[in-house]
Amino acid sequence: MKTLMPIPLRYRISACFFLLLGLLLSAQVHAQTITVAVASNLKPAFEEIHQQFKQLPGSHQAMRIVYGSSGNLASQMKQGAPYDLFISADESYPLRLADEGVTRDRGVIYAYGHLALMTNTAAGLSLSSDPEQIKRLLKNAKKIAIANPELAPYGKASVQYLKAIKVWNEVKDRLVLTDNISIAAVYVSTGALKVGLTALSIAKAPELAATTQYIALPDDLYEPIRQRTVLKKNPPPAAIALYDYLQSSAAKQILVKNGYTIP
Repeated sequence: MKTLMPIPLRYRISACFFLLLGLLLSAQVHAQTITVAVASNLKPAFEEIHQQFKQLPGSHQAMRIVYGSSGNLASQMKQGAPYDLFISADESYPLRLADEGVTRDRGVIYAYGHLALMTNTAAGLSLSSDPEQIKRLLKNAKKIAIANPELAPYGKASVQYLKAIKVWNEVKDRLVLTDNISIAAVYVSTGALKVGLTALSIAKAPELAATTQYIALPDDLYEPIRQRTVLKKNPPPAAIALYDYLQSSAAKQILVKNGYTIP
């Protein structure tokens, strides 16, 4: 019977080294973080979508979420920001990125957004859906918060609405432009301003119910807010999974509950 020769120490050390290296590389891949750029109007809904997505089998990958105006997020992505998925408040910014070769494809429309008029409850303003009363309220407001129309699709829609009801010339010098639509809502909810135009999805947020009141504004007085999402080129599997989940029936239910219309 042959006696097995002992494995030399140097080979055993080498084997242990490669085993440890493999484990470290595996852990690094598992811990890789995906980064998702999300338009501010979507924050209440996306936080719920994110929580549900994390419960899915295999959806344990770490996720970094960056909220902001669609214009800023698109500009950052074009300049090389490591956004694996861009969930925009409109479709012009994602389509522009697609045309410039930044994204995997032209993505999909995942929801239609809506505009709302919001007032601070403590201001004691009467809020009605009557068009003449709305015009009167806006004309009498000392300042009106809206998102910057150069950066935020809801800001652009706000300008279109103000022009459509023919109060633009009277209120344009009293507008307070914010970096994104969430900040416009914060100004009103904190009482810094009494009146603002914001996304219906934000106006419906439960945490604002105690300090604000709102009405949805007629959709035919501004261009449809088609919200599109796109993946970067060669996206990681976790980003693709989230992109797909955003189009699932579960995610759509959350979007509808938060004031969106589904295509």
